[in-house]
Amino acid sequence: MLCVLQTADEHAIMRETYIDNSEDLNVLCKQFATAEWLTLDTEFIRETTYYPRLCLIQVADDETAACIDPLAINDLGPLHELLMDTRITKVLHAASQDMEIFYHLWGELPKPVFDTQPAAALAGLGDQIGYANLVQSLTGIELAKGHSRTDWSKRPLDTAQIRYALDDVIHLRGVYRELRDRLRDAGRLEWLTAGAFDTLVSSETYRIEPLDIWQRVKGWRKLKGVQLAILQQLAAWREEVARKQNRPRGRILKDDLLVEICRRKPRDIDQLGKLRGIDPGFQRRHGKHIVDRVGKALALPESEWPRHPRTHIQPTLQQQSLADLMQCLVRLRGQQHQIAPASLTARKELEAIASGARDLPVLKGWKREIIGDALLRLAEGRLQLRVGKQGQVSIQEDH
Repeated sequence: MLCVLQTADEHAIMRETYIDNSEDLNVLCKQFATAEWLTLDTEFIRETTYYPRLCLIQVADDETAACIDPLAINDLGPLHELLMDTRITKVLHAASQDMEIFYHLWGELPKPVFDTQPAAALAGLGDQIGYANLVQSLTGIELAKGHSRTDWSKRPLDTAQIRYALDDVIHLRGVYRELRDRLRDAGRLEWLTAGAFDTLVSSETYRIEPLDIWQRVKGWRKLKGVQLAILQQLAAWREEVARKQNRPRGRILKDDLLVEICRRKPRDIDQLGKLRGIDPGFQRRHGKHIVDRVGKALALPESEWPRHPRTHIQPTLQQQSLADLMQCLVRLRGQQHQIAPASLTARKELEAIASGARDLPVLKGWKREIIGDALLRLAEGRLQLRVGKQGQVSIQEDH
């Protein structure tokens, strides 16, 4: 399906196309292969499955915007080759979920990428800004609403749905160019491209180890000691079952009931069955596995129990006071660079630095350039905050 129209954002004729067969996909990907950059987005559903179900892929360059239907095309090989081409920058907004989909689809990730959400933060447009607000802020265009709850797996898609999907990549072109130019003019583009997206394009970010997922369980901080060991085992068991059955974790066992099992520590199936929320069917299907995992956790030596991360330990009064000073420094640096303080760091990170932690986002990439190094110097006594006669706070470096 192919149509030509006048685009609202750049007043130029461009092609829009819906690709639902392998032949057209191959032609499209050959055309896109010469691009310096491509805007990229996906539509998916995951309410009833463990793995997100990819339903639509949108791609655009300066001349063409396309919706690619992965439900109608069996072989996405040409698209895979295109997105893995390291000569082409892939531009996305809030890209983590899209990247997760590509990782599960192909076992590897598109590189290089440019995520306009952190780029917008670096340009002083606010932390975690949404796509519609970013488009309106930079282009003045108000995007259509009403399709955020669309079931993208249903076919055929109507004209309004396709328009909504295409707009995501059409207007992203102008957003990308504006952000790129602003950051280049401010001397910040290199900060963003020098390793800022390493986590986003790392397979480790999306490779979940079942034994490491216990901290994602809501309410885990209420547990302690051997209860955390039980949580680790049960969360891993639930993850394995959810993957095998391709069902959401909560459909296997809800978080609140999982935490309650950790508290009660049932030694046998009868004890498990006495817990509120455990029905006979669940007890019959999963009771033995749960009890076995509880027993395995109880048999672990204390040295092997998981523990609350250091960053969640309550800071001392002195550490909180140092974090207060750091917060002042963040405000000053944010004002100096015209970046909202919340875009630079959060209170918990400051308390973590004051407590001795160093593996933190604020100490990496462009955030380290703007504020991270200064926070470390303040914590080490190599930087001071001085109050002038009129109450004005200034930064003084020790040389």
